[in-house]
Amino acid sequence: MRKDEVKTQFGLVVKAWRSRRGFSQEELAGRAGLHRTYVSDVERGSRNVSLASIDRLASALEVSVAQLFSNLDPAAGEPSPIPAAGNRLADILFVEERLEDAERTIHALQSAHIANRIHLVRDGESALEFLFGEGRYANRKLIRPQLVLLDLGLPRISGQEVLHRLKADPRTRDIPVVVLTASVHDRDYVASRQLGADAYIVKPVDFKNLSEVAPRLKLYWGLLPGPAAATEPVVEFT
Repeated sequence: MRKDEVKTQFGLVVKAWRSRRGFSQEELAGRAGLHRTYVSDVERGSRNVSLASIDRLASALEVSVAQLFSNLDPAAGEPSPIPAAGNRLADILFVEERLEDAERTIHALQSAHIANRIHLVRDGESALEFLFGEGRYANRKLIRPQLVLLDLGLPRISGQEVLHRLKADPRTRDIPVVVLTASVHDRDYVASRQLGADAYIVKPVDFKNLSEVAPRLKLYWGLLPGPAAATEPVVEFT
């Protein structure tokens, strides 16, 4: 499903839920804290919608985010899941040493009903082996993630070195990398920007700061919720 097709389908679903609730566009806009023209553009499929706006629309319509990503069955009038492009959700490689920070981030994704597969590794060496199918991952099918969440303070091999190798290799340089940092004034953060990091998030990661970087990286349609029955991320401790 192409991006424009997803936008069109999403708009139809928003309109269907609005009609079911008996709201006008103006009333929905007021409930969601959005401009009526914005809601109109969404329903026409002509608007790139941020994760934050989707969350507002879902709350205003009293449905889950996952329910908004659904095809409307004309016969039954009930939603059924929209698959991501290629019927496959985007894989996320999450590189974080601190288990507490990892759990907070996963909880943030759960709160947004994101059902992408998350591959969690806890040091730089494991991250590189995962990305290039080496070492402990040499005998498994190579998985190239569509997003890397990268902490800089990693053991064995630093986050900066992981970033450098990832961006220097033509096989992986186009994978968006979001650096997780304690402060934008951190010298490591400044160096990571020079090495090609696509964005940053000041920890802890939550729904708000994740939603702010996703559209800028053109990841929005890659981070689609899965079926309503699977509204939590699938986490692999690799």
